[in-house]
Amino acid sequence: MGTSLQPVDVLSPGANLGAYIQTVSSFHVLSAEQEKQLAEDLYYREDLDAARQLVMSHLRFVVHIAKSYSGYGLNQGDLIQEGNVGLMKAVKRFNPEKGVRLVSFAVHWIKAEIHEFILRNWRIVKVATTKAQRKLFFNLRGQKKKLAWLTHDEAKAVAEDLNVDLKHVQEMEGRLSAYDASFDAGADDDDDTAYQAPAHYLEDRRYDPAAQLEQDNWQETSLASLAEAMEQLDDRSRDIIQSRWLTEDKATLHELAGKYGVSAERIRQLEKNAMKKVRVAMEA
Repeated sequence: MGTSLQPVDVLSPGANLGAYIQTVSSFHVLSAEQEKQLAEDLYYREDLDAARQLVMSHLRFVVHIAKSYSGYGLNQGDLIQEGNVGLMKAVKRFNPEKGVRLVSFAVHWIKAEIHEFILRNWRIVKVATTKAQRKLFFNLRGQKKKLAWLTHDEAKAVAEDLNVDLKHVQEMEGRLSAYDASFDAGADDDDDTAYQAPAHYLEDRRYDPAAQLEQDNWQETSLASLAEAMEQLDDRSRDIIQSRWLTEDKATLHELAGKYGVSAERIRQLEKNAMKKVRVAMEA
């Protein structure tokens, strides 16, 4: 392929961010033909080296996207790391037969992981819990031009631009403007104020017998539902699911294709259909 990729810990850009960015910027950019060949090697033959080359050659793209989220006060290395997770998910799901470049397909997965990381860590209490609230969160952050509260007219304009209710804009702005409270008592807190920390008012239910019993019952019920759902599959579909997901030594698509005399893509389709049937049966 002519792609010289030196070793780099793609999951730890925070160790030396400058060196990391310099390293990934030096990686060879794949041509359309090289990318398609590697994608086919991964998609049809589960070639892990092909997956590695696809990921490494697109790390610079993750850095570019992560830089656009620098206004949230979060560590740049952490944002890049989360974006890398999204990139790996995109590479795993990339279908070379769709006729699009990996970079176009991966942007959604990269941004999704970064968004989730920001929403998990920007506030102790989540500011956005639904898809609509998350859209409003990122758009409102982008449209606010000053640190002061929005006026009624400004909030109304944002609501119209985003096609949401005015009350939702005002509620989200309140969440964005809320201060962060420390979970534990600060090192400088004296005895008169340390007791006010939230940590003193939350109970640890990890060892609650009732909670453990509930967890055990849930696992037992789930296993029973899975077994019942598997019984509803035909023999071939059941074997594919068991070989791919329910055994320690998991079979590849190529191995199952050889076993049943069909293509790897056909095995992938059978697996997808079987998984769908199992989910529907377990939710019934």
